Amino acid sequence: MKSSVEEIRQRFDADVERFSNLQTGQSATVDAPLAMELVAQAAAAVTPQAKHVVDVGCGAGNYTLKLLEQIPNLDVTLIDLSQPMLDRAVQRVQPQTQGRVTSIQGDIREISLPESGCDVILAAAVLHHLRTDEEWERVFTAFHRTLRPGGSIWIFDLIESSIGEVQSLMWKRYGDYLTNFKNEAYRDHVYAYIEQEDTPRPLMYQLELLRKVGFQEVEILHKNSCFAAFGGLKESR
Repeated sequence: MKSSVEEIRQRFDADVERFSNLQTGQSATVDAPLAMELVAQAAAAVTPQAKHVVDVGCGAGNYTLKLLEQIPNLDVTLIDLSQPMLDRAVQRVQPQTQGRVTSIQGDIREISLPESGCDVILAAAVLHHLRTDEEWERVFTAFHRTLRPGGSIWIFDLIESSIGEVQSLMWKRYGDYLTNFKNEAYRDHVYAYIEQEDTPRPLMYQLELLRKVGFQEVEILHKNSCFAAFGGLKESR
C-alpha cells in the first residue's frame, strides 16, 4: 500500500527546511536549480501578460519566487498539503510582490479553483502523488479549465520511462546522483520514500494527457535521468 495523503502531509510538515533554499532547490531532484530557472523563464516568455499564478504543491515557494524575478507583482495562490510549508511560502513570497497572496491547504484532487482564474500554473514535484488514470485526467482537466485563454502550465517532476530497460538505466543514474550527493544510505532513504509514496508517470503519458484535455501546444524544457521539466499552452480565444 502506498502512503495515505495524511502520511505524506506529516512527512512534509517535518521537512520544511529542505525546500527553503532558492539557490539549490530540492536537493533530492536532479538539476533542480536549472529546472526552476527554465520554468520561470518559459512561463515569462510564453505568458508575459500574466497577472496571477497558482503554485500547486508550492512547498516553501521556490518556483513562485523564481517567477516573480521574471514577472513582478503577480497575484499568487499557493497550494500545499502542509500548513508549515504554506506558512514558510507565504513568509518568503509576500515581501516579493505587491500582489495579493492567498494560501490554500489541501489536496489538489479535492480543491475547486475558479474557471479562467489564473494565467500560469506551476506544479513542481507534486503530481507524482496522483494515483489512478482517472485522477491524472481529472486534475489535468481542472488545470486547463482554471487557466485563462493564452495561459500556461509548467511542471517539473519525477517521471518514469515507458521502456523497462531505459527505466532501469535512469534509475541507476539517479541512484548514482544521490550517492555522490551524500552517500549510499541517503540513496536508499530516498529510494524508500519514493517506493512508499510516489506513483510517477512517463513524460510522454503526461504530454499526451495535456493535449487530450485541451492544451494547444506542449513543450519539453529539460530532461535528465528520471526528472523532466515541461509544460503546455492553452489556446487564446
